[in-house]
Amino acid sequence: MKQGKCPKCGSANIYFAADLPMKSGPFGSNSIPVSLTAMAALDNFVCVDCGLVESYVADAYMLNKISKKWKAVNDTADDED
Repeated sequence: MKQGKCPKCGSANIYFAADLPMKSGPFGSNSIPVSLTAMAALDNFVCVDCGLVESYVADAYMLNKISKKWKAVNDTADDED
């Protein structure tokens, strides 16, 4: 959706809020926990035709931190079989 097209319905009616007041505020309402003390702010894209929402972590430092703290999907696939 970052390129302006919805992968679900194909619509170009995509909206993005760059300056949300609570994006990475004290309550982290628009963020995800990376570790006990770190939160990663999210950039959200919304298709106003079908309602699909995609969220992205834009901060390269936080992406690196996630890669060190979280399990990779490919690493957990064997656990589910």
